[in-house]
Amino acid sequence: MLLFRWAILLLLLAAAVSFAFYAGTGQPRYKRWGWVVLKWTLLAAFGFFTVLILERVA
Repeated sequence: MLLFRWAILLLLLAAAVSFAFYAGTGQPRYKRWGWVVLKWTLLAAFGFFTVLILERVA
């Protein structure tokens, strides 16, 4: 579980760095990459926490 939390944190950090690159350079590829990383990170996190909640309920 700790490994998954670190992976989510690092992916969120990667998305933030990508958005910072976009702000610094103005190149849209960094913004697009940031959105892709952010989207998949949030989907994985929601899935992970859904499993944790279902374990507590069952």
